[in-house]
Amino acid sequence: MIETKEVLKYLRTASGVEDAALFALIEQCKQTAYATVEPRTIYEIFPCTVGETFTKIAGIRFESRRLADNLRGCKKAVVFAATLGTEADRILRSAGAESTAAVMVYQAIFAAMVEEVCDDLEQSIKTALHCNLRKRYSPGYYDLKLETQKDFFKLIDITKRIGVTLSENMLMIPSKSVTAFIGVENED
Repeated sequence: MIETKEVLKYLRTASGVEDAALFALIEQCKQTAYATVEPRTIYEIFPCTVGETFTKIAGIRFESRRLADNLRGCKKAVVFAATLGTEADRILRSAGAESTAAVMVYQAIFAAMVEEVCDDLEQSIKTALHCNLRKRYSPGYYDLKLETQKDFFKLIDITKRIGVTLSENMLMIPSKSVTAFIGVENED
């Protein structure tokens, strides 16, 4: 379970704060979140070709100098998606009808939770492949346009496999979802 200090970080609150009501709300929301939310993840590993300003994976060209820089030297890339599922969105809607403070706390908890899910997935991939991984890089970062989500979703059947869809604006539904590329290096 995520620590309270991690939730405070996402709330942009000083870690030295001493607010019993806030701590009680955080604990209550964490209990609900962990009892209700069921994270899901998927990933696949693809050979990749890295150019100066693009990366090509499974015949799809992703234009981004920064992604190319991130993956340079890698012969393979992990393509992954993680989600906290629709229950996280339902909890946020429900909390919104009751308390702005609860919504803020849930937002912080879910942000920390989805990061924890991604970190755990990365660790299991590293262990399975006996390799090092580069930092994950997601559509919407710097020069990798959010519109590349369409092509990203083509690589692995995210909607069918874990229930994440794209809005017209390329935002993921459920909202607490992440997609990313990760370069594989030093694979055994």
